[in-house]
Amino acid sequence: MDFPADLKYTENDEWVRVEGSEAVCGISDFAQDQLSDIVFVEILVSEGDSFKKGDSIASVESVKTAADVYAPVSGKVTAVNEALMETPEVVNTDPYGAAWIIRFELSDPAEVDALLSTDDYRKNTEERAH
Repeated sequence: MDFPADLKYTENDEWVRVEGSEAVCGISDFAQDQLSDIVFVEILVSEGDSFKKGDSIASVESVKTAADVYAPVSGKVTAVNEALMETPEVVNTDPYGAAWIIRFELSDPAEVDALLSTDDYRKNTEERAH
C-alpha cells in the first residue's frame, strides 16, 4: 500500500496535494484496492464550480460496488481530469498521479491542516483492514 508523505488524507479515503494556492485531489491507493477493478468514473463538478468540504465531487464504480468521492476541502474547480472517464482503470494503476480527479483553488487553506497526516491515515486504514 502506498501512502505518499506529501499528501493529506480524509477518513473517506480522498487525498489532497497542495501546490501553492492550488490543490489537486483523488482517491487513495487503499480506496482503489478496497474497490477492486474500477470500471467507471463520473466527475460531478465542472471547471469554475465552487464546492464545500464534504460535497460529492465524483462517483467511482468498480466491479464490486460504487462509491462517492467527497471534496477533502472547499474550493473552486480549475481543471477536471476528463481522461478518467475514458480510462477509469488508471485509478487502479496510478491513484496519486494520472488518476487525479480535480484541480482547484483553495477557499480556506486552513482546512488542509485538519486533514489526516500520512501516519494517521496509515493507522486509520490498518484499523479498518482488520
